[in-house]
Amino acid sequence: MRYRLIPAVMIIAFTVSSSPPAQAQWAVYDGANHVQNVLIAARTLQQIDNQITSLANEAQMLVNQGRNLASLPLSTLSTLQSTISQTTALLAQAQNIAYSVQSVEQQYQQAYSSVSSSMSDSALFSQAQTRWQNSVGGFEDALKLQARVVGNILSDSSAMTQLVSASQSSTGALQAAQAGNQLLALQSRQLSDIQAELAANGRATALQQARDAATEAESDVQYQHFSQHDAYMPGTVSMFGGSGN
Repeated sequence: MRYRLIPAVMIIAFTVSSSPPAQAQWAVYDGANHVQNVLIAARTLQQIDNQITSLANEAQMLVNQGRNLASLPLSTLSTLQSTISQTTALLAQAQNIAYSVQSVEQQYQQAYSSVSSSMSDSALFSQAQTRWQNSVGGFEDALKLQARVVGNILSDSSAMTQLVSASQSSTGALQAAQAGNQLLALQSRQLSDIQAELAANGRATALQQARDAATEAESDVQYQHFSQHDAYMPGTVSMFGGSGN
């Protein structure tokens, strides 16, 4: 009986010792913890996505700033300055009476307002010749300046086309502003041309009007000179050796 119980006990002991623990036989699933982990991961991904979007916006902003700060590759300043210099040079070449207050006062006094009865006929003629030369020179100067202004039209048209094209194709605010400023500079130079032409035409007209006024004064003096001579007295004229009454 004893020997029969030993195998049974040994079988039971072997079975108990070889069986895994009860807690290793069943997997425990925590649903709430799993949901919490998923939410945390989703929030982390959202934050990363927001950071990527923010970096992309900052990069685009830097690109736009670079475009806005880019300078206009076209400049017409040297051309405008050259044209203004040419117009100024023509004004400086004004014949006889220059565009100078001191020059006008001195030469006008000598040639236009100094006519008097005490002057000789030769002096009157010399002054009249000077006034005529001044008038002719004034009209010539005006014609030269008009030719210069007309000659600027072609170059102005080319510059305007380039500036408008550059403004329309500008990549940023700075380029557009610079193109607009150069267009304003071109308009200012054109206004300077108009001002110079008006001054030249006004000068020529004023010289002619002053000449007309001085001519009237000169005519009065010449008449006074003529009236001072003795009147004509009839006399006997001998013809062919004879005598007559």
